[in-house]
Amino acid sequence: MRMVERYAIGEKTDIGSYGFTEENIIHFATRFDPQRFHIDRQAAKESLFGGLCASGWHTCAGWMTTFVAYWIAESKRLAREGHAPPKLGPAAGFKNLQWIRPVFVDETVDYAVTLLESRSLASRPGRILNTILCEGYVAGAPVIRFESSVIEFE
Repeated sequence: MRMVERYAIGEKTDIGSYGFTEENIIHFATRFDPQRFHIDRQAAKESLFGGLCASGWHTCAGWMTTFVAYWIAESKRLAREGHAPPKLGPAAGFKNLQWIRPVFVDETVDYAVTLLESRSLASRPGRILNTILCEGYVAGAPVIRFESSVIEFE
């Protein structure tokens, strides 16, 4: 089964949620993005954000964590139903990353993916390049959006 056989072009699929706690915001930021509004509650209050918020990279990592869990479950479900799941490989890159608004302590981001395009690679027989729109929402309002290219093997 190919991605385009499982997901219609333009159809949004909810892939799960990720909760941003004070603890996981500070833990991630301390390791990867130690700006004051990500690691210090008081300093964050005095920043332009007005409160402790997740690193944009953390919201990206939340999308990937959620997608991988979704894809593992989806692959198992398809196999139980007698379908060979699409064979996804690595991402070939991303573009148009937008951090639309900060994600604050105790907010949950609902993530989604939409297949935008699927095309065989003439230069690499047996490989398909899928372009996907990756999004995250808090209470229905967008907080993150980017496009990613994912290689699929026939």
